[in-house]
Amino acid sequence: MTDIKTQNTQNPATGNAVFVQNQTVSKDAPEWLKAADSAVQGKISGSVVNIRADKPTKAELGEDPSSVVSFADKKVEVSKTREVAKSQESAKVEMKTSEQEKKDSAVPNKTSVLSKLKSLFDFSGKNKVQDVVKKDEKTVVVDKSTGKETKLTEAERKEYIEAEKIYQEGLIAIKDLIAPSSMEIQYDAVRLDGLYAISFYVYSYPRYLDVNWLSPVINFDVTMDISQFIYPIGSDKIMNTLKKKVAQMQSSMRILSEKGMVRDPALETALEDAEQLRTEIQRGQEKFFQFALYFTVYSDKKKKLERVVKQLESLLAGKLVMTKRAQIQAEHGFVSSIPLALDELYVIRNMNTSPLSTNFPFSSSDLTSDKGILYGLNRHNDGLIIFDRFALENANSVVFAKSGAGKSYAVKLEILRMMMMGTDVIVIDPENEYEALAHTVGGSYLKLSLNSDRRINPFDLPKPIVGDDIQPGDLLRSNILSLHGLLNVMLGTLDAQEEAILDKALIDVYALKGITMDILDPSIYEPPTMEDLYQILNSMEGANGIAQKLSKYTIGSYSGIFNKPTNVNLSSGLMVFCIRDLEDALRPIAMYIILNYIWAKVRSELKKRILVVDEAWTMMQHEDSAKFLFGLVKRARKYYLGVTTITQDVEDFIQSSYGKPIITNSSLQLLLKQSPSAVDILAKIFNLTEGEKYVLLNSGVGQGLFFAGLKHVAIQVIASYTEHKIVTTNPAEILAAKNDA
Repeated sequence: MTDIKTQNTQNPATGNAVFVQNQTVSKDAPEWLKAADSAVQGKISGSVVNIRADKPTKAELGEDPSSVVSFADKKVEVSKTREVAKSQESAKVEMKTSEQEKKDSAVPNKTSVLSKLKSLFDFSGKNKVQDVVKKDEKTVVVDKSTGKETKLTEAERKEYIEAEKIYQEGLIAIKDLIAPSSMEIQYDAVRLDGLYAISFYVYSYPRYLDVNWLSPVINFDVTMDISQFIYPIGSDKIMNTLKKKVAQMQSSMRILSEKGMVRDPALETALEDAEQLRTEIQRGQEKFFQFALYFTVYSDKKKKLERVVKQLESLLAGKLVMTKRAQIQAEHGFVSSIPLALDELYVIRNMNTSPLSTNFPFSSSDLTSDKGILYGLNRHNDGLIIFDRFALENANSVVFAKSGAGKSYAVKLEILRMMMMGTDVIVIDPENEYEALAHTVGGSYLKLSLNSDRRINPFDLPKPIVGDDIQPGDLLRSNILSLHGLLNVMLGTLDAQEEAILDKALIDVYALKGITMDILDPSIYEPPTMEDLYQILNSMEGANGIAQKLSKYTIGSYSGIFNKPTNVNLSSGLMVFCIRDLEDALRPIAMYIILNYIWAKVRSELKKRILVVDEAWTMMQHEDSAKFLFGLVKRARKYYLGVTTITQDVEDFIQSSYGKPIITNSSLQLLLKQSPSAVDILAKIFNLTEGEKYVLLNSGVGQGLFFAGLKHVAIQVIASYTEHKIVTTNPAEILAAKNDA
């Protein structure tokens, strides 16, 4: 190996290195090197020569045909050499003399940076897998298969960074997904994609704050963001500040006393609070904070948004929490409310630990009370949902679920547990699902059909409640109105003339048995039957059409079930009316008559009862039966009755004009697994969030949402082993139990 040893100085004009000492070249050196040495020592001594610290290229070694090396007049021209951008203080060039060393020192042709970047995404072969890393502040390309490193020059590095930047700009970021398409900053509002937003802040608090005072705001039925910023303050700093404030207030009180002025209660209260706070901070019982609270309300209509904001401001003002809108700072208010942890409004108030804890924004989803029955497990915190439905404004409930979601299972569990608390239960069973339960608890199970010997007379009259203010004729008049609704279901819609004829016929048929409007207690008389009404209509002029329609239920194919005296007794405990064996055309009529009979018995004796109406959508198909069910739900509270309405056909139930009023008059609601077509309807009625809709769509059997007044939780209906054997409706389990028996 031959070394060329040089010592460099800096040329002030060019910054390039210049030879200033003699060089020693070996006799065995190549001819081109000897010529270059001669030229340097002779003709061009003192001229500028670029010296590079890396190995010579092929062109410099004479191996590249495109390079030209001439020695005319001992002048040398070397083409395709590289220039060094910056001056170098020292340089050392080492060159190999043997032919093998020359080949090894040859640098291969370098590929472009874009080609190297493209190779990063080429996974067709193991040898092509490379990686680009930074090593010692220099960018290198690493071949993962061989581990070979290839350094990038500064220009290539910049080219690589630019290519990486272009590639990253083409990717989708999270901010692109959540960013609005447009944003308009107004005087007091922000408009995002047609959605208006108004922000306001709290600037004053009352002297005392109740625990969970934010709960009404959080449960406010509006799209809203709530942002809280808490800034801890060091105890040493606040102690010094409080010390000065206490001294100032004591001085002010002393000045007022010396002047003989009346004491200032506000100043005395402030001094007392400051002294108490100093003591608690000193003891470590309290910490000091600065607190900011912001609200941003959203709506698609500006007028609606203004109305909602005023309601929210009034709600807060009722708690002496004073607010102001972020006018001229609409953008700052909006940014401060979204989850960016940026407080651009910075409207703060001093608070210690105790009042700050009352601002905790999360209300616990808990429905556990010290009385009531177990409905299931709370899926939020695995707690028990123990509740008494009679503790609400009314004891009515609705249950919505698709077929097989466990609605009958949940209701039968409730019945079993309510009976343990001494509650009587009456069930209208359209599918013979409650027979096993009735036999297990020793209840009455009545099957109604054309061939059954059980009869209910719709003309029965209730007994008056002791102590109730009832005028003579009230009970008779009320029952005649109910019979009008029943006959409309049986006979179809009647015109005004037919209605008048029917009304007179009903009054006459009761008078036939001695029951008139001047009797206070008509229950002591024997009531008429449907056959008596048929005979009265046949004897009246213009009533032939009504009589012909009614003949189907008295002497026709449907006779025998509605035209005989009552031979059932509404006993205590559990009583189930099964209407499975009735024809579909008779089911709404039978449910109407049964409900009317139950209602008459409920009004005659005040007792804690629950009435379960399964498959209630069949009654909602007829205007009169739906109206009767709504009236029953609305008046049940007065007679200590809770009505449970069960349905799987949500659309048919809601389409009736009485469907939604029945829901709004039910304080307890149980929503189990729903079909996609029904969940949107329920979301509008119950104001469900997207998360709650997801729960209903993806719940398992016996899972759903449990609403009790303003509280609602996710529920899992559970039963003990013995309860499960009694209430199960799984056909496979029922068949296995019969085979075992």
